[in-house]
Amino acid sequence: MINLMLFLCAENEGGLFDFNATLPLMALQFLILMFLLNIIFYKPVTKILDSRDEYIRNSLTTASAVLNKADQLVLQYEQELAEARREAQELIRKSQREAQQIVLVEVKEAQSTAEKLIHEASEQLIIQKEQAIKTLESQVEILSDQIKSKLLNKLV
Repeated sequence: MINLMLFLCAENEGGLFDFNATLPLMALQFLILMFLLNIIFYKPVTKILDSRDEYIRNSLTTASAVLNKADQLVLQYEQELAEARREAQELIRKSQREAQQIVLVEVKEAQSTAEKLIHEASEQLIIQKEQAIKTLESQVEILSDQIKSKLLNKLV
């Protein structure tokens, strides 16, 4: 029982939730600590975090702008490449047509030259044939005259 009384007395005097002069002093210490931490620690850390956040935002903005520009350049280069390919294909087709026309012209020229040569050769052959016939006719006449004269000389 004595122990119970001592326990009750001790609890009344120095209890956990005593509202005496130490409570406002603890509150004042807490506020001073908050103020000092805010000045010494939180403001510089907040400033560093804000500057880093701003740097990251600026970097992302710059990166997206560069990416957009790169995409535009890629599209432009692809269009230019497609146009160059079309022009190259058209140039190839045009060159093939020109080559075919040149070949056709040269073939026609060769054919006409061959025809002229054949015509000239046939004309020359005809002329040679006529000359050969005339020569043979004259030789035949000479030979026939000689035969007649020999036959007539033998008969006479």
